[in-house]
Amino acid sequence: MTDTDPVDIRHMHHALRLAVRGLGTVAPNPAVGCVIVAKDGHIAGRGWTQKGGRPHAEAVALAQAGPEARGGTVYVTLEPCAHHGQTPPCADALVEARIARVVAAVTDPDPRVNGNGLAILRDAGTEVVLGVCKAEAAALNAGFFLKVRENRPLVTLKIATSLDGKIAAADGSSRWITGKIARRFGHLLRAEADAILVGSGTVLADDPMLTCRLPGLEGRSPLRVVLDSRLQLDTASKLAQSAKKVPVLLFTAVEDTGERGAWLEARGVEIVRLRRDARGRPDLALVLAELAKRGITRLLVEGGAGVHASFLDRGVADRIALFRTGLVLGGGGRDGIDALAALSLDEAPRFRLAGRLVLGPDVLEQYVENTEE
Repeated sequence: MTDTDPVDIRHMHHALRLAVRGLGTVAPNPAVGCVIVAKDGHIAGRGWTQKGGRPHAEAVALAQAGPEARGGTVYVTLEPCAHHGQTPPCADALVEARIARVVAAVTDPDPRVNGNGLAILRDAGTEVVLGVCKAEAAALNAGFFLKVRENRPLVTLKIATSLDGKIAAADGSSRWITGKIARRFGHLLRAEADAILVGSGTVLADDPMLTCRLPGLEGRSPLRVVLDSRLQLDTASKLAQSAKKVPVLLFTAVEDTGERGAWLEARGVEIVRLRRDARGRPDLALVLAELAKRGITRLLVEGGAGVHASFLDRGVADRIALFRTGLVLGGGGRDGIDALAALSLDEAPRFRLAGRLVLGPDVLEQYVENTEE
């Protein structure tokens, strides 16, 4: 069988759908899905990485399959781990279970694995097939890969605009620019993120909660991150008042946070002081590195316009989730993205359309960074 075999592709797609269930809950680990097909062709076990990253998908699937795993085929969206952590290596567990064949989508770039898991399997006589649905698996765990390779999370800009690219009317009113279905999908994006970031201007204007409020997913609210150069966050804000329930991390360029900082910290807000960039804001490279150090692999950026522009200017916006509604606000409306440093078409950040979804009266267009020359 080859990596184009339709049976392999079908079972790997199943494993990928399982892996998605872990997004937003498994950091700093990758979200992995696993399907075990018994010798007679029926699905004997399946699993995905559980909350907090343990147990791994392979362990869950093996426990479900039991003795039926012997002689079967394992489909896994990421190379089985080869290192001892909180649990034994998954590669060893597959060997012990007498799995005959392992189909993996992509290798694990973690230096502790990076081909070692597949080597353990091959050395034990297990047939290994690599590369089935590789692109889909790499996209699924792009945040984990970026954290390992570039010491930063995957960054998605979430922007809701009118047809003419405005996020608010001339008087500043912006709630709600999109309909209920689009807003619910926005909450799903929050549930699949490890952290959500806004600038202090958004907090001052909207006083948001930045939590996931989808029924059944309320417990999947991500870490809430605020870029607050001058430490303006109000101690009476919803973020500050709820910080002991849902964590809030505030990055500031203020050296002495004084009484306001003490009040915020007493309410549970964690304050991190970082070096200023040329505009006097916390340096984005340091912000992303700090988030990666905390295990964040997927960052959802919800604005405002200046924050979006900063990520684009620094070249660290990997994806854009653009919600558009059938509304025209005209020249007096407020732009979704501030002026960029790019002065020409050749210099402008480029993205390609990766998906389009109609959400009632609104449309979600999903873009990924265009790396093609």
